[in-house]
Amino acid sequence: MKKILTLLSVLFVFSFFVPSVLAHHQYGGDDYDYSILIDKTVAIPNSSNTNSGNYVDNLSASDTRFHAGNDVWFKIRVKNTSDRNLTAVTVKDFVPDYILPIEGPGNWNLNDRIISWDAGDFSVDEEKTYYLKMRVYDKSMLPSDKGLFCETNRAEARNNVSYDEDSSQICIEKTVSGVTSAPAAGPEMGIGLVALEMLGLSAGVYLKKRSIKS
Repeated sequence: MKKILTLLSVLFVFSFFVPSVLAHHQYGGDDYDYSILIDKTVAIPNSSNTNSGNYVDNLSASDTRFHAGNDVWFKIRVKNTSDRNLTAVTVKDFVPDYILPIEGPGNWNLNDRIISWDAGDFSVDEEKTYYLKMRVYDKSMLPSDKGLFCETNRAEARNNVSYDEDSSQICIEKTVSGVTSAPAAGPEMGIGLVALEMLGLSAGVYLKKRSIKS
């Protein structure tokens, strides 16, 4: 009888221990440390409406504001912070209302306002940097009941074992002396994107790729 009780006790402990070990190795832990970092920043606007190169995490209503037709530059850094290689990493950028993508990596889905691209594989400590150029809507397309408002642009990086997200805030001031409309988009597909936005089409639009691998 004692042998039977001992055997049952061992089986009981084993039934809890083995699934725990398997889950530990499958989903990550001390032995398999899978982790990824994404850092989203925005360039402080300047009077020449160009990329200032001065990137910060967020811009509040008390900071420099964007106006109708201004270009907005975002920088996204993705880094493998784990101790193993990461494969098949996907990055998504969730574009807020009242701005449109002009240049950057990936495909722009007008229906859900998501830019997505395949960032590929990352070796240990490898980092890749991407730049996205967007543009504030024309004054006539901004909300009539808001003179000043803020929007958050979120981005995420993931694969089957790791995930991270980050966001940047910008603030848009509608009524500004001397600003009446968006600058001509030229060859950057801006005109086409605005037209599609107004028509409410859901087809994806391929963005001009501009990424830098560090």
